[in-house]
Amino acid sequence: MNSGQTVFAQLMEFVPTYEFRKCVERYHGHYKVKRFSCWEQFLSMAFAELTYRESLRDIEACLRAGQSKLYHMGFRGKVARNTLANANSVRDWRIFADFAQVLIGIARLLYAGEDLGFQLDQTVYALDSTTIDLCLALFPWAVFRKHKAAVKLHTLLDVRAKIPTVIIVTSGKVHDVNILDEFLFEPGAFYVMDRGYVDFKRLHRIQEASAFFVTRAKRNFRFRRLYSHPVDKTTGLQSDQTVVLTGFYASKDYPDKLRRICYRDSETGKRFVFLTNNHTLPALVIAQLYRARWHVELFFKWIKQHLRIKAFYGNSENAVKTQIWIAIAVYVLVAIVKKRLGLSQSLYGILQILSVTLFEKTPIFQLFSEYQTIEDDSDSPKQLFLLE
Repeated sequence: MNSGQTVFAQLMEFVPTYEFRKCVERYHGHYKVKRFSCWEQFLSMAFAELTYRESLRDIEACLRAGQSKLYHMGFRGKVARNTLANANSVRDWRIFADFAQVLIGIARLLYAGEDLGFQLDQTVYALDSTTIDLCLALFPWAVFRKHKAAVKLHTLLDVRAKIPTVIIVTSGKVHDVNILDEFLFEPGAFYVMDRGYVDFKRLHRIQEASAFFVTRAKRNFRFRRLYSHPVDKTTGLQSDQTVVLTGFYASKDYPDKLRRICYRDSETGKRFVFLTNNHTLPALVIAQLYRARWHVELFFKWIKQHLRIKAFYGNSENAVKTQIWIAIAVYVLVAIVKKRLGLSQSLYGILQILSVTLFEKTPIFQLFSEYQTIEDDSDSPKQLFLLE
């Protein structure tokens, strides 16, 4: 890297600007725009994410403090909070959503060889959602309950890469199971989800797509056992059964056979009942697959802890979605940099270093080699690490 460039400019060299311009053109992002391009908008918001800025005024003050360096960081003029607020409000959020998908595609290729922790060649996706509470008076478009607003991030996470492949932002009212209607399922892939997604008509769509699901059975699950398979009970497995549904509507929605696996966790003593349409994998691997669903929970906790997605710079739906997608793009960009530079630090450590060095002109690889790995409270179970 050129030592004359700021760390921020070196970081942005990992961004495929040609793909960004294609996203802007697709949604006419520069229609009637004379100053402050979509690229400058992205840079401003990425800077805010990387340095944990609290408000638009905060962003403006910090960028103007380094005014002499802004031109070489990609900015072509002063950044004003009103200009940035207007851009976030009116420029199509899909520009940044599509661009985040470009980065996601790059990151998934880089992390395709990561270890799942158990032997499985197929792609594994974990599906879940997280709710971000909002003020109803400020965000009336995101009605959740009578006196409360919220948005939901419905996320499909590639478990091997620890990278979100699909994120759908909705109001808090949208039930999780409805999101299954939005997906095109990948043949041969595994979709791991909790029992909030159990809808047998929708699960049968996964079966028809030649994909596999792993979920937990509800307490009122009604079935008829066809036959049982032998299990090694020393591993925690209690039973492995082939069953059919007996409920009137459930049997019509899902007429095929299912596999029901009972497993008891030796550490907690808790008993789990799993349902899957895969009849060939060992029962213990199915249990391990469901345990891998924790990665999506860890992803939610991590981004809420380290990215600006719990407090927003604008109140409109477009501004909220723009900020969320740029935050995801920054997360994936840092994951790409970590892999390409072969950095030993966790994503948390990389973000901490970047947050205090963006205006420096040290070569980025040298920057990270000079710093010790940052592990704040590394012995504490409350500290979250992704992509270590």
